[in-house]
Amino acid sequence: MRDIPFTRPTVIAANEFLGLALSTHTQVNKIVLRLGLEEEVAAGSTLGIEKKVDLLGRLVLARSGEVIESSEGKVTMVEAFVRQVVEHVSEHSSEWQQEALLRGLARDGYVVIWTDGRQPNSLRMALPGEIDLPAADDEVHLLLKHFAFTTSLSHLDQAVEAHTRGDWAAANSQIRTFLEGLLDEIAFSVEPSKAQSLGSSENRRAMLAGNDIGFLGVKRNEWSPDGKSFIHGLFKMLHTDGSHPGLSTEDHCTFRLHIALVTARVFLRRLREGRI
Repeated sequence: MRDIPFTRPTVIAANEFLGLALSTHTQVNKIVLRLGLEEEVAAGSTLGIEKKVDLLGRLVLARSGEVIESSEGKVTMVEAFVRQVVEHVSEHSSEWQQEALLRGLARDGYVVIWTDGRQPNSLRMALPGEIDLPAADDEVHLLLKHFAFTTSLSHLDQAVEAHTRGDWAAANSQIRTFLEGLLDEIAFSVEPSKAQSLGSSENRRAMLAGNDIGFLGVKRNEWSPDGKSFIHGLFKMLHTDGSHPGLSTEDHCTFRLHIALVTARVFLRRLREGRI
């Protein structure tokens, strides 16, 4: 069981979609009962459906890590809630609330398994559980704040916001700028004077791979002087489909965000642990 498998934006998107999808108090009450929140959310109609769903979402966020019994076994409150909501999505709907939810699920490493209506929709992890993208996102944000890397933090937040609204070109551009800014800020953190004297981000990345620093591993093929390394390949991939509208897809943009988060977590952990 993953501690918190869904990020806050995804839970909020799920709650907003639920307010659109449910039309009766009975439907809301069934979800409330399954989550064990009947003491906090009354079954009657004193509250309107929209306000009742809003209260439900607030309770789920406040108690997101609480473990409850569900039909899938023991899961966190937030996972049980999102799985309940996914049962109401429709494969053929184009409502923006549903699209926002599906984008959030993709960011968190999940895909919806659609059914023919005789069985409820379900969720499947699109990536190995060990990657744990929500936890990676949380850890990257915490470490960026710890090191006061405000520039790269701002670009990461803008990338997530652009992905949330489905602006793939803008998200791609911000993802690349985030990783470039992160390595720049690491370089300034490790050797501020030397980094200041170098004229480009490429030179600062080369500095991080130098024998005197060794932050980027040459033997691990993270960096190589001939440009045939992981870092070079990553930036070449991130450079395509940047700010040009219509050149990217949701899947490719989500893939970029995933690999950026996992890569950033590795480098930030390395910096925190002083492995330079």
